[in-house]
Amino acid sequence: MAESMGLDKLPEFASIRAAAEKMAGAGERLAALCVEIQQIPAPTGAEEKRADWVMDRFQRLGLTDSNRDAVQNVYARIPGRQSTPALLVSAHTDTVFPATTDLAVRVDAQTGRVAGPGIGDNSAGLAGLVVLAEILAGIEAPPVDIWLVANSNEEGLGDLKGMRAAVERLQDRLGAVLVLEGMGLGRIVHQGLGVRRYRIHAVAPGGHSWGDFGSASAIHALTALATEITRLAVPKQPRTSYNIGKFNGGTSVNTIAQHAALELDLRSAAAETLDQLDQQVQQLVQRQQRQHEKAKDGVLFSVEAIGDRPAGLIPESHPLMQAASAILAQLEIVERLDVRISSTDANIPLSRGIPSVCIGLTDGGDAHRLSEWIDPKPLTKGIQQLLYLTWWTAAWLTTG
Repeated sequence: MAESMGLDKLPEFASIRAAAEKMAGAGERLAALCVEIQQIPAPTGAEEKRADWVMDRFQRLGLTDSNRDAVQNVYARIPGRQSTPALLVSAHTDTVFPATTDLAVRVDAQTGRVAGPGIGDNSAGLAGLVVLAEILAGIEAPPVDIWLVANSNEEGLGDLKGMRAAVERLQDRLGAVLVLEGMGLGRIVHQGLGVRRYRIHAVAPGGHSWGDFGSASAIHALTALATEITRLAVPKQPRTSYNIGKFNGGTSVNTIAQHAALELDLRSAAAETLDQLDQQVQQLVQRQQRQHEKAKDGVLFSVEAIGDRPAGLIPESHPLMQAASAILAQLEIVERLDVRISSTDANIPLSRGIPSVCIGLTDGGDAHRLSEWIDPKPLTKGIQQLLYLTWWTAAWLTTG
């Protein structure tokens, strides 16, 4: 790998290789670290306890500029031989699970798999960030400053708030970004999937189901709109999707509903197609509203934007992509060519023209389910991949 990546030309490569090879015997410690992180509840928007844990680790390592911001991002800097353009390496702290979730961990005696809510997404990714900090703190100064950020608000309606804040804070000095996810070893995501999310409200006069029968219902009106949305035709290429993920409203079974709301998720691999789908939904809302106004039944719709994950990409021919792919090959990790586009924290830097990729650190499955699991055995190679890619990217940034 050293020759193919050009790292062997660096005087400090022996230290990097030694650190990477040392990880081969650290499987049990890595797995234990994943579990330690997983045991700290971190629902989106309430990541304080996990942020406290990361802050303590960074400070114990004596990292430069260890601090946190208003959205519970935790920062630290590994000073380089030059300060800019700097590299940002990040992993999100939040999970999709409420604070009351049972975080009990189960280990499969036959496969060695470790299962528990959030163990892969993103306890394993955050563990990778902490281990990277430990390694970098103990070797020579990297070619450029490396910022390590444990960021908040990646999941769901967090809408990448943590990464937005980190990029806005560091953007003037950033030259590249590496985003870590615990699962998906072998994937190199270089294209950010555009996502827009809306909460659509309906209000109506409502009333008693018998005494006021015939009065307009917010649920009936919103159901009719939802039916029209689900009949929209979307292209297979570029891949495009929509989903009504939540629907609620009403007071009781014998009450004509005065309020109802749904939450809608729109996605497309192409920004133009996402714009077109968005426009179609807005037009359906307007058409339904005109029909109710004509009927004078008192129904009113309103649309609330609750998420906007901007699209962006670097081409497959980009040096960062080529390096990431070559490192996988040299470590004999099978590259997952089927996963090149996704909605991750990398969306933010990619949308602002900053070269970025998102990589996974081990194998896993059942993401966002109580049965979520990881295989600890590949974690060592995942960390080796991370170390080599981090150092290669830092060196590449010095060449312009």
